[in-house]
Amino acid sequence: MKAAVVTDFTKPLEIQEVPIPEPGPGEVLVRMETSGLCHTDIHAAHGDWPVKPTPPFVPGHEGIGIVEKLGEGVSDRAVGDRVAIAWLGYACGKCRYCIGGWETLCLEQRNSGYSVNGSFAEFAVLPAAFANPVPDEVSSRDAAPLTCAGVTTYKAIRVAGVAPAETVAIFGVGGLGHLALQYARIAGGVTIAVDIEDSKLEMAKELGADHVVNAATTDPVEAIQALGGADVAVALAANPQSFDQAFRSLRRGGRLVCVALPADNGALSLPIFDTVLNGKTVIGSIVGTRNDLADVFALHVAGRTKVIAVDRKLDDVNQSITDVLAGDIPARVVFQF
Repeated sequence: MKAAVVTDFTKPLEIQEVPIPEPGPGEVLVRMETSGLCHTDIHAAHGDWPVKPTPPFVPGHEGIGIVEKLGEGVSDRAVGDRVAIAWLGYACGKCRYCIGGWETLCLEQRNSGYSVNGSFAEFAVLPAAFANPVPDEVSSRDAAPLTCAGVTTYKAIRVAGVAPAETVAIFGVGGLGHLALQYARIAGGVTIAVDIEDSKLEMAKELGADHVVNAATTDPVEAIQALGGADVAVALAANPQSFDQAFRSLRRGGRLVCVALPADNGALSLPIFDTVLNGKTVIGSIVGTRNDLADVFALHVAGRTKVIAVDRKLDDVNQSITDVLAGDIPARVVFQF
């Protein structure tokens, strides 16, 4: 099968012919139809984070495909099912986090395209329980970005507890941000889109943003405070400076939700008096659970969300990474198999 393989953190991905994997007990083999390109895949390919994957490996965790083969003992999936391969590729199901509804915090978790091979290949294997069913009404093209960008930002809006009429500032309106904006609107929020690209701000307007701020030409803190400040600021740009701006844009009682992960591990310096006296909260939000993904698909089926993406072939993976890093992609790249 064809796969995009990370062989070295300093080299481009290689398109290779590799053996089709065999599903083990409790696993399924999935023939890929689409796979989104997430910024996390780029961090993985470059070894940007403190805990690094081990080359050679296949990135990808926004994969949509058809179950082709069942491993021994699989009874909850069938050949022909269309499923999603998400970042959470396995969780133990027994620890306090899994039992408490926070399986994404499981210490035994495996992550698709990072600790195990992912969806940048014509076939992939994963535990059947984590092969997430995709409703018939959701196209494979839309389902791919929803599987990470969607579920990640849906979770961020949920943990922020956005209430109707609260002001929500979205810092970074790309692959994640264009969906975060929509989930904030679904929750009843008044939205402010912040980015440095006019084209992305135009996209945000088309998706219903109430206000837009170009952080390259306007101080976003001043602009948002002039609007009364943000009740919630969602930090989706992998730039430590934007996290600081997001925090300073909050009004009293505001909540900063940290989602993006800067390449250099980053640091956020909080003014203690401002945080304490103004009752501000900082929240870390890491993707979403299988239940959250089911909610994301259900909202899309109901016509509440729109996915913005461009189609590419897997052979174009390195050019696609270059384009994402240059800010030339409006929202998401989806590889078509």
